[in-house]
Amino acid sequence: MKTRVALIQMSCEEDTDKNLEKAADRVTEAARGGAKLICLPELFRAQYFCQREDHALFDLAESIPGPSTERLGAVAREHGVVVIASLFERRAPGLYHNTAVTLEKDGSIADMYRKMHIPDDPLYYEKFYFTPGDLGFKALQTSAGNIGTLVCWDQWYPEGARITALRGAETLFFPTAIGWHPSEKEEFGAAQYDAWQTTQRAHAISNGVWVCSVNRVGHEQGDVLHNGVENKGSVGAGIEFWGGSFISDPFGRLVATASHDQEEILYADIDSALVEITRQHWPFLRDRRVDAYEGVTKRFLVA
Repeated sequence: MKTRVALIQMSCEEDTDKNLEKAADRVTEAARGGAKLICLPELFRAQYFCQREDHALFDLAESIPGPSTERLGAVAREHGVVVIASLFERRAPGLYHNTAVTLEKDGSIADMYRKMHIPDDPLYYEKFYFTPGDLGFKALQTSAGNIGTLVCWDQWYPEGARITALRGAETLFFPTAIGWHPSEKEEFGAAQYDAWQTTQRAHAISNGVWVCSVNRVGHEQGDVLHNGVENKGSVGAGIEFWGGSFISDPFGRLVATASHDQEEILYADIDSALVEITRQHWPFLRDRRVDAYEGVTKRFLVA
């Protein structure tokens, strides 16, 4: 079965309502472009607020179901498309997640995935905001195919991609917010982007699946106002989000790649039949030594 997918590479403004409307407009445009399966970047409703720790910014979180799922669900229903939306979930007082929601073509919530791996790096202080996911790695049979969603930092972990594929996903989606520290870009920028893309293409190859990774673009300072909530204090030069969204086939070949600095909708026609063909010729799943992998569940194996 061939399915047209679309990745919405967009910049994000200070106004969360404007971001939601932009996302709805881009999903509509992608649907009119023939896409049946559409993915938005990580935490698209706001500028990337995790550049510093500020309790006031918990006000950006929303319930699921909530305003974003209602608005995007209406768009999904109107155009008959499946939409993946990454949201800052307020699950309960004091309990928040980085959550990807899949909306079916009738506008209903088909499933949720809560980000499992939470980073804590300079300008990426996500552990302050997000509780690690407790839903596990999941696959979902949608009207547009068998998919699995992981989120940003999950990209670096082969275990997450492998388990999601073993659960039946034939296409992995990675909504993302990642970029360069401006002071590092000249020396390390090309290598950082190459490593990011390479590790995800490796997931495609080792599991025989399609991989769709969508990022945001633009420079975000991190100390701007979010709907009147000030992200207090300077965070220096901010982050330059590197875009570069891409789609890889199960052989790891790039079939579509976006620019580093422009908003755009990236399209590709993915063929689920290629998953089986690839696995027939590269039978990595067949030859796995499942009897010998106990060590992978340990933190470290050297005493």
